[in-house]
Amino acid sequence: MTFRAVIFDWRGTLVTTLSKHEWVLEALKLLGRGTDPDDVDRLVTAIRAARGVQDRLEGPGIDSDAAYHRRTYFEVFHDAGCDDDLAHALYVVESDARHNPFATDAVSTVLELRRRGVQVAVLSDIHFDVRPAFAAAGFGDSVEVYTLSFEQGLQKPDPRMFNRTLSALGVRPTDTLMVGDRSGPDGAAVEEGITTLLLPPLTNIEDRRLHRVLALCEPTSRARNSSNAAPTTSCANRY
Repeated sequence: MTFRAVIFDWRGTLVTTLSKHEWVLEALKLLGRGTDPDDVDRLVTAIRAARGVQDRLEGPGIDSDAAYHRRTYFEVFHDAGCDDDLAHALYVVESDARHNPFATDAVSTVLELRRRGVQVAVLSDIHFDVRPAFAAAGFGDSVEVYTLSFEQGLQKPDPRMFNRTLSALGVRPTDTLMVGDRSGPDGAAVEEGITTLLLPPLTNIEDRRLHRVLALCEPTSRARNSSNAAPTTSCANRY
């Protein structure tokens, strides 16, 4: 059995995310305000309290509608005592892909998969378009399908997110590998018959984790045994 396609999650898998303190710090810097550690701590605590026990910023459908996402975030910011300028700055930082740098092995991994003839897709619960981030990093054309929750009107673990990605790629579940970092949203791919690799969440761009994906992508026996034919490879299903 072989994999013909790899589907990647975005945040936490291919790119880092800001910690809560880093998020607040960047917003304050954007406004040119003071960044005293105690002030940052107080604001982080206030936002955490405003999010509530059920965490409104991680609620159902939050990433499936850009307007709903924005409205919910601003409600939390205002409940936390943020003024309008600070609320806007916090949201700008949250929605700026420049604060989500790619892992150092992300580009090389995707390019190598494409060299081996493996299709690549990105499936992300996100409220803004991540395509420009891939283009800026120099490998936007190497991703054939982008399945973004705010465009689909639904989000993981809804099976339609996975099935629509499979359909766009033109592959079967058994021919596909899902790569993510969260058992709930990303791990739901197994329910659709997709072999799933869950990696530790990316916390530092220097953390090299994606070699595990390439380790599943070995040359086929035909490519190894033929010296005249052009090398052909696929993702070997070892599970």
